[in-house]
Amino acid sequence: MQTDSKPKISGPGQRLANRALRWWLLALALCWSALAAQAAPVPVLTVHDAIGPASADYIIRGLERAQQQGAPVVVIELDTPGGLDTSMRQIIRAILASTVPVATYVSPSGSRAASAGTYILYASHIAAMAPATTLGAATPVAIGLPGLPQTPKPAPAEGVPSKPASAPADPPPTAPASPMTAKQVNDAAAFIRGLADQRGRNAVWAERAVREAVSLTAAEALQQNVIDLVATDIADLLTQIDGRKVRLAGGELQLGTRGLRTEALPPDWRHRLLSVIANPSFALILLMIGVYGLMFEFSSPGFGVPGTVGAICLLLALFALQLLPVNYAALALILLGFALLAAELVTPAFGVLGIGGVVAFVAGGLLLFDRDVPGLGVPGLGVPLPLIFGLALTAAAAVILGGGMALRARRAPVVSGAEQLIGARGEVTQVTDGQTWARIHGEHWQVRATAPLQPGQRVRVVGMTDLILQVQPEGERHDV
Repeated sequence: MQTDSKPKISGPGQRLANRALRWWLLALALCWSALAAQAAPVPVLTVHDAIGPASADYIIRGLERAQQQGAPVVVIELDTPGGLDTSMRQIIRAILASTVPVATYVSPSGSRAASAGTYILYASHIAAMAPATTLGAATPVAIGLPGLPQTPKPAPAEGVPSKPASAPADPPPTAPASPMTAKQVNDAAAFIRGLADQRGRNAVWAERAVREAVSLTAAEALQQNVIDLVATDIADLLTQIDGRKVRLAGGELQLGTRGLRTEALPPDWRHRLLSVIANPSFALILLMIGVYGLMFEFSSPGFGVPGTVGAICLLLALFALQLLPVNYAALALILLGFALLAAELVTPAFGVLGIGGVVAFVAGGLLLFDRDVPGLGVPGLGVPLPLIFGLALTAAAAVILGGGMALRARRAPVVSGAEQLIGARGEVTQVTDGQTWARIHGEHWQVRATAPLQPGQRVRVVGMTDLILQVQPEGERHDV
């Protein structure tokens, strides 16, 4: 009979070996998790401003960087009054296509995710808010206008119970009077309903936020399934979402975020500069400085500084305008206004061209940004009227000042040339060989007179023939 020469481990020895193997695998997993967390921290993008081209570029680049680094999740710390519809949709498209989960966190306390912020919150894989924050008021409005008129619902009378949850829903609000407004509101309502359905959030309230501009606090939003959680800070947020399952473009993913370290990615100088020059008011000021700088350089070439500054400002203004919803007919009116104001300085139009330039500039400033492009309730995305009229009055004052200086120069006496010599006085210096010479204005001139002249005699110029002056003795009257 043959026996196996290999010793067999059984009983307590086998159990001890299995336990050691399990502890070794657990330690290996913990080390791997620690190394992964150290290699790929959680990037935190901070948006504390209106949603515009700068913030859209910042978030899209941040998401791309997080995908390249293999980050476990991206946190967008949000505080916004709203923003441009086009920029908001760019951000939402990037979130929906992201292979990294996106957690939008309305923070710190006292912040809001109004208008465009509400859409971004609904589009995110995780929607979170800090205590004492709000969201809502997502009705689209035309850029630069105060907003759509809303008809408030009458409050229930005292003693009348409110409608139970099982009661039929209220009829939809009356459609806006303007077809363009109705079109924008219906499109926005359908858009946010689609986001709510995709993320499993409250679609009914989302539509009310668009049609009725209602808002919620963080606690109310959590109760009504508008957001996923309320967190005191980012560490608390990562702890609460640990183990949650989210649906990405590539499939479902379970989050493992407990104890992960974070990495703040604030906007760099490029995004800060873009945020400044993409402001409509600043873009208009840059345009004005640029055009006037070039005009001054062309009228007085050789100095260099106005042309250089004007060219830089003009290029920055054109870059800012191509980021914003610009009405190009209005831009042409503004440029026409500049041209008319410049023409007023060089042509005797008696103010007609200047007045026309001011009118064209004001009209172009009022119509510069396309009112049919919806913004989302954010103030300041139009050019304020005081700024438009202030720039127009400044341009008119420059034209009036330049015209006044030209008029005074025209009326001033002649100080050079042949005309300046007529009436000038001088003194006869010598009379030789039939030629008489006199010193007039510090120069020696050959002079002629109807009567003989003597050296030292004072004379006055009454005419000029070629380079010979016609004079008469001082004190005599000469009739031409």
